[in-house]
Amino acid sequence: MKIYTKTGDQGTTGLFYGGRVRKDSERPDAYGVVDEAQAMIGLARSGCRGSELDDILVGLERDLYVLMAEVATAPENRHKLTAGASAVTADMVAALESRIDDVSARFEMPTEFVIPGADPTSAALDVARTVVRRAERAVVGVDDLDPARTTVDPPPLVVQYLNRLSDLLWALARWQEGEAELSRPR
Repeated sequence: MKIYTKTGDQGTTGLFYGGRVRKDSERPDAYGVVDEAQAMIGLARSGCRGSELDDILVGLERDLYVLMAEVATAPENRHKLTAGASAVTADMVAALESRIDDVSARFEMPTEFVIPGADPTSAALDVARTVVRRAERAVVGVDDLDPARTTVDPPPLVVQYLNRLSDLLWALARWQEGEAELSRPR
């Protein structure tokens, strides 16, 4: 199998479960930014291989595959999505909230704005957090996923997931900073 298909040479891309759209339309833009966030999480992972943080980040990267599948699916094909495999679930959002609570209990909450860059891993987590925030904004721009333009209540789970993920990445960065401080020679 070749890596190139030439099907996108005219500026369109295929969606999950069928359909084609322009590459610069809101849906590919949104899942493209999620892909970027996943890559940034991978960069953060590269500094903590074999650790508890590594395990957490691998799980998040896998979740983002699920989220990208949902975002890359046209509304008329959403019925084909499978909860937890190609569609975000409430349990996935709840798991992030639980993880945020767990990690936040491991460090003292900063009382001032945080200046990123205490160590390479926490800095990469902070960059990943900002990319996730951009992904959240891009997903909100997809008409059928935008809670402000639909009557969906509660907001779509993909938006909730990305919102909690950015919070978790912030908490993980602060936790990592504390871990790095503990391991520094005195």
